[in-house]
Amino acid sequence: MSHHVLILGGHGKIAQMLTPLLLKRSWTVTSVIRAQEQAPTIEQLGAGLPGRLNVLVSSIDDVTSQDHALKILNEVKPDYVAWSAGAAGKGGAERTFKIDRDAAIHFINASATIPTITRFLLISYIGSRRAAAPWWKASDWEDYNERVNHGVLATYYKAKIEADEVLYKVSKNSSSLIGINLRPGTLSLEPAGKIELGKTMGHPGRSRQASRESVAETASALLAAEGIKNTWLDLLDGDEDIQAAVDRVVREGVNTAEGEPIYSA
Repeated sequence: MSHHVLILGGHGKIAQMLTPLLLKRSWTVTSVIRAQEQAPTIEQLGAGLPGRLNVLVSSIDDVTSQDHALKILNEVKPDYVAWSAGAAGKGGAERTFKIDRDAAIHFINASATIPTITRFLLISYIGSRRAAAPWWKASDWEDYNERVNHGVLATYYKAKIEADEVLYKVSKNSSSLIGINLRPGTLSLEPAGKIELGKTMGHPGRSRQASRESVAETASALLAAEGIKNTWLDLLDGDEDIQAAVDRVVREGVNTAEGEPIYSA
């Protein structure tokens, strides 16, 4: 079955890797980019591939309300949404909250009002949680949480955790929208390879990496997965083939939101 995926943050590294993977499935992709000069880079991603690629120039910085997000969704008419946007540390705390938190939440809430949008995949990071995962060593988490989430990445953490929680709550209460939160470790530029997906044995403090290409391939497989439910999934480089890992977590109903307040709310 063919799908139409709206990629938000289409000029980002992971989004540029994800776009051709979806086109290879003969799906339609609409890639949202900030500026017209970025268009040629995105357009060439569809060369020779069977899917249809559209490019929409519309800055996510300008999405300051749910109605604005809804306008874009109604214009594009996707059935899946993939969020790969972010301020990337540019523009200070104000812009990080504006994009990574507020705009993401506007698109999540707007998507939930459209019954034909059935999947929303949001790329977050492995440390975006309020408590240690039950399968991690508590002391390791406490060190990471203080040093990173409440230290060097404090603004980013505050923005991402709110967006992550909204997606979880909204999709949990929706009869039509499935929320998929993909949570990689430290991103690298290594080629795609085998992965560790779900309840990873590597906690954030171990500085475990995740290849951006692997993140893109995993995102593609998750969007295509039959039977997937609302979930958080941590991702690191590992020793399992990507498709096998995706099949396993879907089959077993793995959800790394376990241990979070929202999990049992």
